[in-house]
Amino acid sequence: MIDVKNIQYKYAGQKEQVFDNFSLQLSENNIYGLLGKNGTGKSTLLYLIAGLLRPGKGSVRVNGYESFERRPEMLKEIFIVPEEFDMPSMSLDQYVRINQPFYPQFSREVLRNCLNDFELPDSLKLNELSMGQKKKVFMSFALAAGTRLLLMDEPTNGLDIPSKAQFRRTIANNMSDDRILLISTHQVHDVESLLDHILILSQNRLLCDSSVSDVLSRYQFDYRMPSEMDDSVIYSEPTMHGNAVMVRRNDGEGETSLNLELFFNAVTNNKNINF
Repeated sequence: MIDVKNIQYKYAGQKEQVFDNFSLQLSENNIYGLLGKNGTGKSTLLYLIAGLLRPGKGSVRVNGYESFERRPEMLKEIFIVPEEFDMPSMSLDQYVRINQPFYPQFSREVLRNCLNDFELPDSLKLNELSMGQKKKVFMSFALAAGTRLLLMDEPTNGLDIPSKAQFRRTIANNMSDDRILLISTHQVHDVESLLDHILILSQNRLLCDSSVSDVLSRYQFDYRMPSEMDDSVIYSEPTMHGNAVMVRRNDGEGETSLNLELFFNAVTNNKNINF
């Protein structure tokens, strides 16, 4: 359980608060998508949860521990994959031998399976990899660590199209009932099929904190020609295939697939949509 309660946070030298009296709870067995425009505090929230930043007021607790204290009991159950990182000049085997002891649930079998999903060999020199390959290796290690909380900041940046499909498959194959995965991203099409829950940040508040199943129980996503547009359309965007629309779902109507980009734009542009 992640409990963010009434936090206040701002960076040194800045007047505006990134977060002011902000609260959030995350529960296990969920993949959360953390969405928001640039500057809304998505990465900051991940670092606060990981204990790499300390709130000025309020508390961030991870499984009962204050995150900023960075206690070993908490750190063994948390792993963060930042958007940008460097890998040391060593082999993957050396890296595993050095870092594995910090994660009691680490599994070399999961690591091999993840590397196989990403079409990477077990024997690698980390400093000789491309940025995309480094990201695949680091995410593979993160999944193999077996932590109950996994944080990922823009995980698909730098991945080509086949690798993004590999990413989705690898995540789906390695989630467990006791794990929380929080993904901060702008690349909504890369993750929409994975998500159980949607969080949309705007100006240090949540515009949306809702399960995907709840969204799809209330709304349908479809395409309509201009002649088919009527008052039932809550939000629309023109496309090459007509208008992409979000409409309220009526009783007895079938469920559609989620169009996460359209939903995000609808929520951030339409003040009448509340979650």
